[in-house]
Amino acid sequence: MQSVVDVNVLFLNERGECLFVQRANTGFRDGQYALVAGHLEPGESIEECAIRESKEEAGVTIAPGTLDFKLVMRRDSDQNRISFFLACHSWEGVLANMEPHKCSDFVWAKPDNPPTPIVDYVEAALAHIRDGVMLADFKP
Repeated sequence: MQSVVDVNVLFLNERGECLFVQRANTGFRDGQYALVAGHLEPGESIEECAIRESKEEAGVTIAPGTLDFKLVMRRDSDQNRISFFLACHSWEGVLANMEPHKCSDFVWAKPDNPPTPIVDYVEAALAHIRDGVMLADFKP
């Protein structure tokens, strides 16, 4: 079984809120809230993936070296997945939904009180991050 790597970005504002995106029209967890995220491309670093996905999905620029590592989580699904979670406290530009065909809403909420329904592995990741866990497994 081949592994798939995805990178998730926790945009955090000055009020300690996190940006959640509501999935739409993708056929995967539509209607549920998740984070800005995407698959790692061949030859791309984890940081480069986070920066690229943030630009593509949220229209903002993140400077290299400004992301904080929070968690890596292996999760069972139809594929073996490795998910990285990085926190972002500063960016250039205004956060905007650049993919309205894949995302129906942007919502700011406290990470310990996310909007519902939330994608199960994102909810688990947020709990691990809150507890200071940096390496975890998720089995639905």
